[in-house]
Amino acid sequence: MAVTVAAEPGTYPLPEDDEKGLDFARAWVEFVDPEDEEQVFRCDLTWLTSRWSCVFGSGCQGIQAGRAADGCCTLGAHFSDEEDEERVAGFVERLTPDIWQHHDVGTTTGWVQLDENDGERQTRRWQGSCVFQNRPGFAGGAGCALHILALREGREPLETKPDVCWQLPVRRTYDWVERPDGTQILQVSIGEYDRRGWGPGGHDLHWWCTSATSAHGAGEPVYVSYRPELTELMGKKAYAQLVEMCEARLASQLPLVAPHPADQVG
Repeated sequence: MAVTVAAEPGTYPLPEDDEKGLDFARAWVEFVDPEDEEQVFRCDLTWLTSRWSCVFGSGCQGIQAGRAADGCCTLGAHFSDEEDEERVAGFVERLTPDIWQHHDVGTTTGWVQLDENDGERQTRRWQGSCVFQNRPGFAGGAGCALHILALREGREPLETKPDVCWQLPVRRTYDWVERPDGTQILQVSIGEYDRRGWGPGGHDLHWWCTSATSAHGAGEPVYVSYRPELTELMGKKAYAQLVEMCEARLASQLPLVAPHPADQVG
């Protein structure tokens, strides 16, 4: 039986059990980085072969109740480091009023702020959401102005947007692992950015897409649809090796081991 969410603009009916639990079996694979023998990739094939796709503007409920049109932009974006902020700044200079709704605000009073909780630098929140987010009805297009700029200039959005924005919902983490013989290796994990990826506050998000059936089942598997992002995160040779493993998993005549529970396909 389905229930209907509050009739806020930009919200959609969702099945009662739309989000699946966070704890379920996953199929991980490890392989040595073809370009660095002291580095090992640990990749979540359950997530990377799932049929998740971004439903921003066409089913996304947003991370804050009543603000579905924000998607995951309500809180703004933290910069990963100075280089990240400097890169974004270069593209902010290329934004024009026809594709950035809040151009006047951002260019006159600033587009960066300090997070009130941790003091880290992030994109400014303006009227409840990221200053770069064009609201529904804006003539230049709803959504991220930096994303729109990339498409207009024939670039990948990962070139223009803050790191966290183009990486979501893929999560890359680093861990130094000490082996029994005393040697160490850097383990780079590539997996799903689920609610826990946001920290303790992730459990309070109104809705999150990676575990939602409404965001699974259409389009290509993640390892295909996120080719540019995964290539940037892993390197060309490592990504090519990942593709071989994902294709082998999907080509198997046997039922998938540890499929993603939110997928709507068999």
